[in-house]
Amino acid sequence: MRQQIYNVLVNRHLGISFRYHKIHDGAGRLVKYVSWIYLLWLNFAYYFLFFHSLGERPDAAAYEEKALPVNRSESLENISAFSEDDFQSKISQYDIISFDIFDTLIFRPFSDPTDLFYFLGGELGILDFKHIRVEQERNARKEQFKKKGSYEVTLFDIWKRIEQEIGIDAASGMKLEQELEMQFCYANPFMKKIYDDVLRSGKKIIVTSDMYLSKDFLKKMLVKKGYCGISEAFISCEYGCNKGGGGLFDLVKEKYYGSLILHIGDNEQSDIRMAGQRDIASLYYPNINRMALSYRAYDMSPIIGGAYRGIVNNHVYCGIYKESMEYEYGFIYGGLFVTGYCQFINQYCKEHQIDKVLFLSRDGDILKQAYDLMYPEEDTEYIYWSRAAAVKLMAGYNKYDYFLRYIYHKTNKGFTIREIITSMELKPMLSKMAEEGFAPDNLLTGKNADKLKYFLLENFKEIISLYQNQMSGAASYFKEKLADCKKAVVIDIGWAGSGAVSLNYLIEKVWKIPCTITGIVAGTNTVYNAEPDASESFLQNGKLVAYLYSQSHNRDLLKKHDLNKNYNVFWELLLSSPTPQFRGFYKGNVFPESENKRYLKSIDVTLKFGEYDENQEGIKEIQRGVLDFVREYYESFKDLPYMLSISGRDAYAPMLVAAGHKEKYLREIEKRFSLEIHI
Repeated sequence: MRQQIYNVLVNRHLGISFRYHKIHDGAGRLVKYVSWIYLLWLNFAYYFLFFHSLGERPDAAAYEEKALPVNRSESLENISAFSEDDFQSKISQYDIISFDIFDTLIFRPFSDPTDLFYFLGGELGILDFKHIRVEQERNARKEQFKKKGSYEVTLFDIWKRIEQEIGIDAASGMKLEQELEMQFCYANPFMKKIYDDVLRSGKKIIVTSDMYLSKDFLKKMLVKKGYCGISEAFISCEYGCNKGGGGLFDLVKEKYYGSLILHIGDNEQSDIRMAGQRDIASLYYPNINRMALSYRAYDMSPIIGGAYRGIVNNHVYCGIYKESMEYEYGFIYGGLFVTGYCQFINQYCKEHQIDKVLFLSRDGDILKQAYDLMYPEEDTEYIYWSRAAAVKLMAGYNKYDYFLRYIYHKTNKGFTIREIITSMELKPMLSKMAEEGFAPDNLLTGKNADKLKYFLLENFKEIISLYQNQMSGAASYFKEKLADCKKAVVIDIGWAGSGAVSLNYLIEKVWKIPCTITGIVAGTNTVYNAEPDASESFLQNGKLVAYLYSQSHNRDLLKKHDLNKNYNVFWELLLSSPTPQFRGFYKGNVFPESENKRYLKSIDVTLKFGEYDENQEGIKEIQRGVLDFVREYYESFKDLPYMLSISGRDAYAPMLVAAGHKEKYLREIEKRFSLEIHI
């Protein structure tokens, strides 16, 4: 009977079960009574008040909605809460400076400190170890309270219970946990600067922390992370009392009686209010993970999600950085994607024994920089290629695409026929067009698009002749780049994969270069494209490989990624480059010095360039943000290669948050740039 009642009240609806367990599990006796009352209220509200939304988990919505700041960057919003000058000014008034340790002096690269236990469980080979470790710590504290009236326990107390419950040797378990703490923890850059200033001033420094790790271990860790000169460490597990109850501050005050003491910490209750109750001055350092709950992506796999949020929160909210919105766009929304994409590329290359990685301009600019940072031993090259160059070179092999992109994609877009012909580099044909009755200054419309196409078809031999110089130049360029290379991959953002497919066709079928080419793209065409399945043959046969999503995986992203809302543009902006648009290859040094070009004397080829994108400084800021994230993430997890394996769904998750609230944040970013989306 009891189980039946439980099933009706708790298990019948997932949302009610989730809300009830969130309060009930692991709670003390009083809170458990409250949770039962809450359970009855949930059922009453569901069945009698018709609040059926309570039957759904609150995290079950298709995509997260976060009200992101749109007027200025997160770091600038946060920096007004405290500053280095504020800290230094107040610190100067005191003799003894006490620091909290975790989330103040020391950061972990996680958004929740218990995420460390995922890694611990993986090393131990025990399923659900995070839950076990948390539960046994809680049980150890309850047991300690019954024996000594204090909830303070040591790491050994916790591991003694784990040994009893599981059988893992306590000593080896403790050793591994401490090794992981030492491996992951790093100095908070803001507090490190404050600490060093205090050290130089000659003031006495102590640390005061509620923690189960021993004093000896914590002092050793602090020294290793750059915090030398600590006079004393007051650690709760060593004294059987804590900051939260005030007892640890009593010991500090007794030890340094008569001195002016200032304590710095991130917990408003235990670090600030309790210090104040003991007449110890305090300085609040806001907890970085608590501050960012409203902005970060949580719809991610637990381990990668925790690492991503930890890296972002620690950087953006530590207080030392005052970054632009462009920088944060790269760091917060592009960094994880670039890190994961680079690992995806590297893994593919290893599995398929690829000789060379070719990063196509301009999307490949930042990707190559990140890839070389992560995999400096690999053979990579930045290759000039563009849709404009590809369409011209493929004109004789894919007329349909040639006319589609140059004529029909530009129909009724305000372009004159002269502008179209000029962009196609067919200006010598303008005089013949005039003879055929074309008015070059007329707009290209649906009424004359077919007529223009048929005129060009009738004169297609002349078109191929006009492109012959470019074909010769491109052939020389790629023969030089692929010398002694049997298998290569070309890297691009996407979407149809035309860059890789066209290059593969020319290399294998036209120029007869003995090198197999595979295209790796971030994403593919989606259901919003006029040609959603344009590249399916190549994705299925393996000539194209997609990272974020495709028809065969992460189909929710395939249905979410809407090019009509400029999603393609937002992703391309993450990979934008402060370099000019690439126009094409030309045999010989055929342009005057005033032209934007570069002559490659060794192969007698000229590379022709167009305009630069607007907001060059903003683009550089995006790139700086992306690379900073890659460095910080890589530095934190370089010894754990599996942490670089970031799924396409996780890599897309931050952008899903950015796309919430009708893309308000993304629209604000878009205003700062003007991207050329035509050929």
